[in-house]
Amino acid sequence: MNPFSIAAAVITATLMCASVAHAAPTDAPPIQVDATRPLPDAALDQVKTLFHQLMASANQHDVAAIRHMFWDSPSALIVAKSVDPDQGDWAGFWGIDAVTQKIHDIANSGPVTLYPDFDRLKVVGISATVAETYAPVKIAVSYGGQNPAPRPFLIVVDWLKTAEGWKIASEIIIPVPSAPAKAS
Repeated sequence: MNPFSIAAAVITATLMCASVAHAAPTDAPPIQVDATRPLPDAALDQVKTLFHQLMASANQHDVAAIRHMFWDSPSALIVAKSVDPDQGDWAGFWGIDAVTQKIHDIANSGPVTLYPDFDRLKVVGISATVAETYAPVKIAVSYGGQNPAPRPFLIVVDWLKTAEGWKIASEIIIPVPSAPAKAS
């Protein structure tokens, strides 16, 4: 399965988990949400600020700060490079402890630098309690035998509004494949 198929499946599963986890009781009236703009600009700005903080914490290798940004749930997810051949090149790591361990492993594998394209950062509201960020990011990392030169990735983060504020429900790191060679 290629990374794009994995990402699509994971995003779908995460959104389903988030909506089930926060479903209203059946006797409660339905929440009225503007489907075209389920979150106000202030909430989208909060999530944008948190994404900036996530990138800064990653560049500082601040595993504790990143852990605090994640949803403390068995459903928390990061999709990242795997070093376990049984998992394939890329895998999903579920639960706050597995997420923290993966972030720790990457942060302590040697130099890791993220170069987000903040001009292309997109923040959208999915529902009244779910937002998503999408950003092209160049990442320089040698984890798992990768070439440490900056290479293009997409980072898709699903954010869940909890009692503690916005938390990362899933972070999907997708390598961008090179363009196919042009036929001569």
